[in-house]
Amino acid sequence: MLLELRINDLALISTLELDFSLAPAGLIVFTGETGAGKSIILQAVHLLTGGRASASLVRSGCTQATIEASFDISRQPEIANLLREHGLDSGDECILRRIVTDKGRSRFFVNDRLATARLTAALGENLVNIAGQHDQQQLLRSSSHIDFLDGYAELLAKREQYSQIFAQRQKLLHRLRQMREQEQGKEQQRDFLKFQLKEIRQAGPQPGEDEQLIKERDLLKSSTVLVELVGKSHYLLQEKMREQLTVIRKNMEQAAALDPQLKELTERISSASFEIEDLEGCLEAYLEAMPKDQGRMDEIAARLALLRQLQRKYGATLEEVLAFADKIAKELNALDHLEQAIADVEKELASVEKELRQRAAELSTERTQTGAKLSQAMQKELVSLSFKQTLFEVSVQVDETVLSATGWDKVEFLFSANPGEPLKPLTEVVSGGELSRLMLAMKCLFARQDKVETVILDEIDAGIGGEAASAVARKIDELAGHHQVFCITHLPQIAAYGDAHFFVEKAVEDSRTRTAIRSLSLPERIAELARMLGGDKPSEQTVALAREMLAGAKEQ
Repeated sequence: MLLELRINDLALISTLELDFSLAPAGLIVFTGETGAGKSIILQAVHLLTGGRASASLVRSGCTQATIEASFDISRQPEIANLLREHGLDSGDECILRRIVTDKGRSRFFVNDRLATARLTAALGENLVNIAGQHDQQQLLRSSSHIDFLDGYAELLAKREQYSQIFAQRQKLLHRLRQMREQEQGKEQQRDFLKFQLKEIRQAGPQPGEDEQLIKERDLLKSSTVLVELVGKSHYLLQEKMREQLTVIRKNMEQAAALDPQLKELTERISSASFEIEDLEGCLEAYLEAMPKDQGRMDEIAARLALLRQLQRKYGATLEEVLAFADKIAKELNALDHLEQAIADVEKELASVEKELRQRAAELSTERTQTGAKLSQAMQKELVSLSFKQTLFEVSVQVDETVLSATGWDKVEFLFSANPGEPLKPLTEVVSGGELSRLMLAMKCLFARQDKVETVILDEIDAGIGGEAASAVARKIDELAGHHQVFCITHLPQIAAYGDAHFFVEKAVEDSRTRTAIRSLSLPERIAELARMLGGDKPSEQTVALAREMLAGAKEQ
């Protein structure tokens, strides 16, 4: 259960610390003028348990908002086990903290260690049960009634398993549909693929072939100039330099015979002479290898045009073109074996369909059984909420021909508030006050069977007054007998039952508006109940009635 809540720079809250450890169980009520910020508890807990945040929630002029809560989990071993699995065990306490920046970014902490939003949300589902306007709107959508029934029947885990098989079935159906469409145009597609593959293979491209052809083409374009330059150099080496070098080498050999000091120099000249002769041979070989067939230019141009045509159709590079050809070959092979592939998918689909229908039948049986129990339980709860002659029924209609992500059942809540009137879909006949009591009755049923210790009721008394308000107050007090209940209310009948009473108000300090929450003493509670009963200037009789309401609630 929630022990402490600390909020900094969230919306109109500057700094707020609420300590519930002195009254950890029972009913804790929040009252105040409309617009004072009573729903701050709901908003803060919603953020702590993974709710969507935005930069607009950060108090104006601040860089970040911080929400932190401490929970006693000594009687919730499931949460303790979940924390241990993630290395976040901290005894009998669980501390959640969330930081929201003015850029809209968030960080989650569990027991002072960084955590994921998914883990925080999983913890929140086991720590707090919130009933607010959103839940009431869900009751007004018949499509969500199956969620309420499955939650009450504890079928959500089974339904998730069914949904996974259903998703597998949908994928197989989609795949089978594609394969059958492919089969219908199989021959046309095969002809087209064969044409593409033939075009590529006839061309016979080689990796990097286009680059080599471009180099050869560029070389041919320069061949005339190259022959002239290299040929002239070869002539000079052969006709001018070789003869002179031969004379120089012979002269130096004679000189070295006369003076040994010239031996090294003579050897160098001899080596240079031989190097020149070798260079001459290299130039001659280059000239002989130089392509002289200018018709080759036309061949290269034609080949490059063909390769570029393939690249425009099948890939930016020749490597991609060849990879495309391999892909086509595989597709052709698949087409040749398409009938067998379809048969394999049909066999797998039949197996999945069989398991899916079996699980749908199991879900349907349990829903039908639990629907009857929920109808009886809701009937009893509604009687205690001043619905003396109303009828409530959970309708489970089975259509085995239609499988959806939740099964083949259509679940709808039926309701009749007036004697003699037939049951009709709840979404068509329920009023605002009736919806609030229906939601409270359902939350009470769920709270008895779930393992969540803290329940937050956000203005669940909307549209209720008179005898119904007293009945709702007693029901909430009954729920608080075995849960920690936070109730944001406008009804003095409910506020009178509070084991702790907090008052929410707005104030202006230093030209800025801020929301403050403070615990009320007994005299302050009487004054607040009187205000709720008779306005800002209650009469003595109203104050006496407020005192009487508190005494009566305490006695009950």
